[in-house]
Amino acid sequence: MQDNTFHVHGLVSFTLAIMLLFTGKSLVQRYELLRRYSIPEPVLGGLLCAAITAVLFFALDIEVSFDLEVRDALLLYFFAGIGLKSDIRNLVKGGRPLLILLLLASLFIVLQNLLGMGVASGFGLPAKAGLMLGSVSLTGGVGTTLAWAPLFSERLGIDNAMELGIAGNTVGLIAACCIGGPIANHLIRRHSLTPSHDPNLEVGVPTSEATATTPMSYYDVLWAWMWLNLALMLGHGINLLLLNSGITLPAFVSCLMAGILIHNLMLGAIGSHRMKQWSGAGQGLALISDICLGMFLTMALMGLQLWQLGGVLAFVLTVLTLQVLLTVLYTVLVVFRCMGRNYESSVIASGFGGIALGSTATAIVNMTAVTQRHGAAHQAFIIVPLVCGFFIDIANALIIGLLSGV
Repeated sequence: MQDNTFHVHGLVSFTLAIMLLFTGKSLVQRYELLRRYSIPEPVLGGLLCAAITAVLFFALDIEVSFDLEVRDALLLYFFAGIGLKSDIRNLVKGGRPLLILLLLASLFIVLQNLLGMGVASGFGLPAKAGLMLGSVSLTGGVGTTLAWAPLFSERLGIDNAMELGIAGNTVGLIAACCIGGPIANHLIRRHSLTPSHDPNLEVGVPTSEATATTPMSYYDVLWAWMWLNLALMLGHGINLLLLNSGITLPAFVSCLMAGILIHNLMLGAIGSHRMKQWSGAGQGLALISDICLGMFLTMALMGLQLWQLGGVLAFVLTVLTLQVLLTVLYTVLVVFRCMGRNYESSVIASGFGGIALGSTATAIVNMTAVTQRHGAAHQAFIIVPLVCGFFIDIANALIIGLLSGV
């Protein structure tokens, strides 16, 4: 039997991702409609590649497989950079909003699963199969899908649990990238919100030409790169300590914690006046973080194998259409209002689609697209990663276990 799989080497995959990111950036610069709704640049290039590989599979029976090993390292760099720009004082202020967002996300998990189970029953499938197109694959992402699918197959007799989960995660990831920007821009216009116009972004640089041309030196980037590497090393150590204590966290959460520790311990040790000596590194951190996040999402989307949706397409599309509508309505009518009805809450709302349908990375890339146009939202970039990357995984596991009986 002939093997029609075409494997793309890691260096080639990485180079192709750069080209796709350039493609996405050029499309956003060219079409005002994409800028108006803050469509993330990596989404355009990544989906273009995924569509081309799907055409090759269906038309020529060629399966393209990319070596994307470097992708996970890019995510670690990105979250280490977020931590290195995080002031502990903003984190303390985010205590109450963080709790509110966690409660809202936990309630949404229940609604998400009830919807999936209801549609599954309507299609004549076991109701618990709907959980794979609920919070298992959407809020949980691919990691949660891979963890729960074997249990659903072995203990509940849902043989296609893995296929359902991967399909749900694929469509959810695409939808999450597309709804965040439009939601935030709708809320800003509808409620006449005043953007911050703060150019000191956690990720990237503003789209305004006046601030985007701020000079940056060689040392700014090199200094930032050094601190990022130190944060990654400390994050690895934190992760090992937690594992030895019986606590499992995603590696990017440990890197985020390490970045926060380094920044705030330095600030306390040498004083804020001397921190100005390396303030230029903040620009370097923002630049490197922007590149890493853009490359990560581009590589995540270009690696999607859309043909895997074939066998369960009708069921998946029905559930996911309803899930997206539920997410939009819940975000606009509940999340935005409960988080304060201000500019910060509109940015958090843009990230909620990433929490509900995609991943932490999609939440951040949605917020990045909005803040690059309207200004920084410092609290949003603290509480959303913490809710996405840590607390919500615990709540999700408890709810899945309760509803599935596994």
